[in-house]
Amino acid sequence: MLKYSIRRLVESLITVLIIVTIVFLLLRLLPTDYYFTEEQLMKFTEEQKQEQLLAAGLLDPIPEQLMDFYNNVIHLDFGESRRIQNGVPVVKVIGDKFAISMQLGLIAIGISVVIGVPLGILQTSFKDRVPDHIVTVYTIFVNAVPSLVTYSLILIFGSRVLGLPSMYSTRNPGPSSILPIVCLSLGSIAWYALWVRRYMIDELNKDYIKLARVKGLSSRSIMVKHVLRNAFVPIAQYLPQSMLLTIGGSLLVERFFSVPGMGPLLTDSIQRYDTSVVQTLVMLYASLSILGVFLGDVLMMIIDPRITLANKGGTR
Repeated sequence: MLKYSIRRLVESLITVLIIVTIVFLLLRLLPTDYYFTEEQLMKFTEEQKQEQLLAAGLLDPIPEQLMDFYNNVIHLDFGESRRIQNGVPVVKVIGDKFAISMQLGLIAIGISVVIGVPLGILQTSFKDRVPDHIVTVYTIFVNAVPSLVTYSLILIFGSRVLGLPSMYSTRNPGPSSILPIVCLSLGSIAWYALWVRRYMIDELNKDYIKLARVKGLSSRSIMVKHVLRNAFVPIAQYLPQSMLLTIGGSLLVERFFSVPGMGPLLTDSIQRYDTSVVQTLVMLYASLSILGVFLGDVLMMIIDPRITLANKGGTR
């Protein structure tokens, strides 16, 4: 386990380094005019532009800029935002928005697991009967209907029928968070229900389940001790990654309900050429993705001790 963790940590650091380096170099290929606002382009002379670029280090050789960037990252200096919040440290810009996305995301994931997994178990228990068909219709609806249509229906029903706020408000975060959380949960609930049902049905058709029935084990004991545990192993691998990415913000939901979270921040910073924010966000999302995969492997091993994370005799 320790050797595996160290190896994965090294691989993860290298992967993040490669991703961030590629993004850094791509941003440096853009014309330098993108560094300035439209007002600055109209007001500054060519000499003033060169002075600004020189002060920002953008006229230095690319290898030198890259080494300066690495050095700043090592010292946890991610620079300041120039467009999103001019002069504000990137850590603060992201931190304020991350807190909002994390709160909504964690609640949405909790709801998804609490509802989705039991729905999958219910479908398995009543396979090809009314409860199974009802949940299947829900799953198909969520996956087939465009998200914007679904969100619009929820918005209309929630605001007009239930009287809930249609837009997120930092002054009234409780009630105004309900509709965004519902929208964030819909897809995950369908996902968990679908895959729990699929894996449990696969387990029920295996020989060891037939043997357990022959031995006289009750259906409840078989479902809880064998089927559900084994069926949840592959789902557990996805759970940490989905949790980390969800708390990282949802672009569509947060834009739809005007949530000032992480979701729209990356696209906004790219459009406005806020390089410090873009680089830091790419590093953050890459790290969250890799950490999610690693935690998924560990959680899968905890649920099923037969799974090992170290090479033994050429097998994993």
